Amino acid sequence: MKIRVALFSALLAVSGCTTTGSKGPGVAMLPPAAGKPPAGGKLTSTIISAMDGGLVGGSIGTGLSDTEKRSALEAEYKALEYTASGQKVTWKGDQPTRYGEVVPAQPYRVGSQDCRQYTQTVFTGASTTGVTARGTACRNANGSWTPLT
Repeated sequence: MKIRVALFSALLAVSGCTTTGSKGPGVAMLPPAAGKPPAGGKLTSTIISAMDGGLVGGSIGTGLSDTEKRSALEAEYKALEYTASGQKVTWKGDQPTRYGEVVPAQPYRVGSQDCRQYTQTVFTGASTTGVTARGTACRNANGSWTPLT
């Protein structure tokens, strides 16, 4: 983890801030492990718990099982940490009609922290219309993300 943060910091120092499209300045971000999730696809409890429930911890998560909420929270982390702007990270629930997707926006820098806006859409029935929540999270030095309230 320390190597990842040191490498990330070194690359930021060399690259500086970059313009990432028409939405304004952003920061060049290097996802850990060349953009791949941790081995085994499971995230540590520490990183997930640091997200404090994420967006799915709010009203859009009502009615989801604990397993489904964990899957949704893992998808939020993967979207924030590893996924290009506008790309979906999907998760599946206990039942075929329960699933969701997380879409991160362009990363940007606030002071010395990297932040991203993102959306989480949860589908809980036969309808193709889900419930969407929007949020912003900033990356901590240990690699976890903290949603802003």
